[in-house]
Amino acid sequence: METFWFWTVAAAMAVLVAAWLVRGLMRGDAAAPAAAQDIQVYRDQLAEADRDLARGTLTEAEAARVKTEIARRLLEADRALSAAAPGAPARMPWAAMALVLAAMAAALALYSRVGVPWYPDLPIRERLAMADAAMAGRPSQAEAEAAAAPPPPAQPDAEFLALMEKLRAAVDPATATDLRGLDLLARNEATLGNFIAAKAAQARLVEVKGEEATAEDYATLAEMMILAAGGYISPEAEQALIAALERDPRDGMARYFSGLMFAQGGRFDRAFAFWRPLLEESPPGAPWVGPIRAQIEDVAMRAGIPYQLPDAASGPTIEDMEAAAGMTPEERQQMVEGMVAQLQERLTTEGGSAAEWARLIAALATLDRRDQAQAIYDEAKTRFAGREGDLAALAEAAAAAGLAP
Repeated sequence: METFWFWTVAAAMAVLVAAWLVRGLMRGDAAAPAAAQDIQVYRDQLAEADRDLARGTLTEAEAARVKTEIARRLLEADRALSAAAPGAPARMPWAAMALVLAAMAAALALYSRVGVPWYPDLPIRERLAMADAAMAGRPSQAEAEAAAAPPPPAQPDAEFLALMEKLRAAVDPATATDLRGLDLLARNEATLGNFIAAKAAQARLVEVKGEEATAEDYATLAEMMILAAGGYISPEAEQALIAALERDPRDGMARYFSGLMFAQGGRFDRAFAFWRPLLEESPPGAPWVGPIRAQIEDVAMRAGIPYQLPDAASGPTIEDMEAAAGMTPEERQQMVEGMVAQLQERLTTEGGSAAEWARLIAALATLDRRDQAQAIYDEAKTRFAGREGDLAALAEAAAAAGLAP
């Protein structure tokens, strides 16, 4: 029914547009009849001027001026009538109508070939439900590994290969209980590109550790599963990520891969919910910062969320201060104040990580603006309420600046 009404409205709009175009083209052949009508009007006006002169409502001088103006307009209308090509206007509207109809038919034929004319409307709720259903039924880890292209072969030296053979002989992922050996086997197999073998060793390590397995152990297992599947995040890898976040909700690698999983599944809103706070809280050198910065704007756009990626620069650093050592005191003060003002404006309008807020507090204290630094610290405590790690970093910066807790 929705498709029927769509086509009904679309057809009605097309007909109205076509009719408007044809009407506009047909107006072009009205030049000659309009000029002829104007000539008749001006002749009537000349006769009326003569009658007004006879009745005495116009003087001879006034009548002469009026008749002169009417005569001028009459000559212009006559020239317009003479310029109109006889016979051509009557044929042009039909040719124009044929062209408009041909264009409409061609557009319909093209859309029927390259478009999806019977595709139904998809409200956002239905699209999210479809994405969730697709994620629930996505391929397993084994299926993804079977379909994944093998990585390019590594070319280690002979000594390393000999050591690996000894390690494989000593550590069997199916039965081994040596945690150190399993860890070495998993990492070195991954170095060689043998991700399936690395995944098996890491899975055994997690199994042997049992309740002692850490968030890092599970995040590493998920990463090896993802590499073994060619970058795809399977339901089994998802379970490893969930286990990592249950042990440490702030684990960066697990949060990054969780966001990537939702992006792969079309849930860009949930991917953005993972990535934005992770990007704002992470130091610039974190391994997931680069991939997030490369994708997050596209993810936000697909989620329908207005977002502009902040500059990678985050205010004055130690290197900035050292670079300013060769400046005059006035130049150095001006540079630092400009960078501090830029950082403060960005943090108060767009937000940022706790490390950036701590840097701003320290910079303001260095500039002897303790009242302003205190106000920034109080605002930062409100923004990061409930996040103990961030609050601890802020408190440390405030204490170093001599601020009230």
